[in-house]
Amino acid sequence: MGRAVFTGKLRFGGAVVRPIDTLILAQTRTTFSLLVLLPLLVGAKGWQRIKLPARDIAYCFLLGTLGVAVSNYFYYVAIQRTNVAIAIIVQYTAPVWVLVYVVARGQRKLTGQKVVAVALALAGIALVIDILGDIFRARSGAGFRLDLYGIIAALLASFSFAFYNVGGHHLLVRYDRWRVLVWTLTAAAAFWVVVNPPWKIVAAHYAPGQWLFLFVFSMISVLGAFSLYFLGLQHLEPSRAIIASCLEPVFSIVLAALLLGEVLRPIQTVGMVFVLAAIVIVQRPGRSVTEGAVVVEPIE
Repeated sequence: MGRAVFTGKLRFGGAVVRPIDTLILAQTRTTFSLLVLLPLLVGAKGWQRIKLPARDIAYCFLLGTLGVAVSNYFYYVAIQRTNVAIAIIVQYTAPVWVLVYVVARGQRKLTGQKVVAVALALAGIALVIDILGDIFRARSGAGFRLDLYGIIAALLASFSFAFYNVGGHHLLVRYDRWRVLVWTLTAAAAFWVVVNPPWKIVAAHYAPGQWLFLFVFSMISVLGAFSLYFLGLQHLEPSRAIIASCLEPVFSIVLAALLLGEVLRPIQTVGMVFVLAAIVIVQRPGRSVTEGAVVVEPIE
């Protein structure tokens, strides 16, 4: 849906939705989700439902800005500048960067299996963005086809997503996920109000159809995704739920091919398989699954 609205290919309410700025998409995604989620949580049990110590609230604000807001924005920039396949595959290498971090911190031991996972992820990224093909074309005088800014944005989104998972782990083992989510969304929404104040949004003169799309988009991509993910956790072990959620890139790429006509070249398909294999290897539970565990959730 994001790629379609960036390229003017999305029909909503019987009309084509005019392209929407990536910043507005990232901003409204968190803000609308917060405006719906907060009354639902507070209305049932009062403010005690979301109460956190001041120190943890401050930490949530760090996660909300450097984790949620930054990863959202650069992820959608990557989708706009490249395509769905490149953006989501590069961004979904976040568990690999988490692994590198926990190994560097001594929280996990470096094993042959983990080395293979990192190597697969790096090779997969190179194949998905077809960097070797671009180098060959540049040498033959055809020029680079690679959108460097889009690739950098995808990598920044991946690192930010990894930061959210590393930083959020100790909160998620102590507090209800919805409580952590509402505070990280609050932080992201506050951050965007500073970066892009309401009067700038009003000056953009978005049509009612665009606002309706933005609301529906935020409900599906945040609250809908989290609700289904938590429902899955009730029926699956966490490790299996995490691995199942890694099918998101596959479904996204298939939908982009069917609905938007985006087609992967064979070499890119091989790269996608490499990255997905790396993710599954990284997420496989071991004897010390709780130590430095990777907690990937649908917040990208």
